[in-house]
Amino acid sequence: MATPGKFIYMDNAATTPVRPEVLEAMLPYFSESYGNPSSIYTLAQESRKAVDRSREKVAKVLGCRASEVLFTSGGTESDNTAIRGAAMALWPTGNHIITTSIEHHAVLHACHYLETLGFQVTYLPVDQYGLVRLEDMEQAITDRTVLVSVMLANNEIGTIEPVAEVARLVKEKARLMDRTIVVHTDAVQGAGYLDLNVRNLDVDMLSLSSHKFHGPKGSGVLYVRRGAPFTPQQVGGGQERQRRAGTENVPGIVGTAVALELAAEERQWLFRHAQEMRDCLIQGVQERVERAYLNGHPTQRLPNNVNFCFEDVEGEPVLLGLDFAGVAASSGSACTSASLEPSHVLVAIGRTAELAQSSLRLTLGRDNTLQEVEYVLETLPGIVGKFRSMPSLSRAGA
Repeated sequence: MATPGKFIYMDNAATTPVRPEVLEAMLPYFSESYGNPSSIYTLAQESRKAVDRSREKVAKVLGCRASEVLFTSGGTESDNTAIRGAAMALWPTGNHIITTSIEHHAVLHACHYLETLGFQVTYLPVDQYGLVRLEDMEQAITDRTVLVSVMLANNEIGTIEPVAEVARLVKEKARLMDRTIVVHTDAVQGAGYLDLNVRNLDVDMLSLSSHKFHGPKGSGVLYVRRGAPFTPQQVGGGQERQRRAGTENVPGIVGTAVALELAAEERQWLFRHAQEMRDCLIQGVQERVERAYLNGHPTQRLPNNVNFCFEDVEGEPVLLGLDFAGVAASSGSACTSASLEPSHVLVAIGRTAELAQSSLRLTLGRDNTLQEVEYVLETLPGIVGKFRSMPSLSRAGA
């Protein structure tokens, strides 16, 4: 068995390390140019200029106006703000929201909250690969629909959704009904791998989270198309053109812009780099581990995402075995000290609750290598086999 030269990190969908270039760009705004961007003196205006430059950089990547870019505290806030902001702005015209059953909880829980206020939410099913069907979307739209939210790519199984096709369908239906329906996409997992141009996607709102593309945690982006109905959800000041109150996180904003700019520059290279490793992982697992089932679309998936379920073993022991072998990965199971619940995404694509609890997600990044992939392929079969032969241990905590 090969011995890795370093700790192997394959959980890039969860978070990524801050790139050195990003950290270097951020540092001056912690201690040197520390002024409040809302103040008028010279020190403060250094911060204001940094925020403005960052907004321009993000807008260039998204293909939008700088004025359409809002900086937030991360993907969760961006999703919450988009869902609630659009729905509340259009409440006088309707109370129906459409989303999918496999969205991130930042979207699903925002929709659940709106249901308590009187909104009706349609959670569209997906097929066995996690794809939303356009015919289901078309049938779900009513004369009370105000918002549609479909993620660009799923965070667990990597399936890439037909967002541009959905947006075109929704907007045509809205035109025929002479009403406004806002289209939002959670693009958190797509940054660095997929086209984020909002004109190509034809969306009104788009969410990003900085730490998914080698930026800092606690920073995010929300694109809001000019003229899109929107009610601010964080009030108390006039920042972000009165759409998101609160003193700007200047270091975080600067780091987010630099990280996104670098990710866009390297996107084509990173796509090929990750895809080569992904395909090697998928083929290797299928050849070396019996009763292993790939989750998500076989080709229409993120180039860095590998997600398998294994019969007769739970995900948690496998994760611990990999960790002991020096590999960081994640599971589709939501495990707490008191319960082990199956992933709502895996259940939605038809996996049984038992099989869903055996999920293993390996997500690759710019720093991974084929040598690391081979080490995982040499290590994983033995770990799965070990816990399959020890059913009492593999089901501990069930």
